[in-house]
Amino acid sequence: MTRVWLLPILFLLCGTGLAVGLLLDEDPGTAVVLLLLFTLLAGVNSPLVFPRSIDAAEARRRSAADGRPVVFWRPGCVYCLRLRMRLGRRARRAHWVDIWRDLEGAAAVRAVNDGDETVPTVVVAGRSHVNPDPAWVREQLSRSA
Repeated sequence: MTRVWLLPILFLLCGTGLAVGLLLDEDPGTAVVLLLLFTLLAGVNSPLVFPRSIDAAEARRRSAADGRPVVFWRPGCVYCLRLRMRLGRRARRAHWVDIWRDLEGAAAVRAVNDGDETVPTVVVAGRSHVNPDPAWVREQLSRSA
């Protein structure tokens, strides 16, 4: 659990340290802007931006029932964040599996990526696609409607 929050916590600590340093130098405007920027970076890199994760077995079961894609991701991954942002509200329709929280999900990703945990890996109809174009994933979500 701590691993997924490491990057956001580091952003907050760095931002707070820089802000305190700037406040001591009597530059409150810049301190506030930097603190807001680092807080935004922490939020964007936290698991809070992503839909609630489920385990890989449950994601496969749901996908078989409704035909929606399974997205394997991990916090701090800029490609996962790009996919999430480009999907917009449709992202909630996919089944999201955080590979840092689910060992079976991590093993599934390694199995299709030559032992690497390359994410996002999207599984549609039993076929894996590594770092697919967000427009393609949107299309897959529309088909499963």
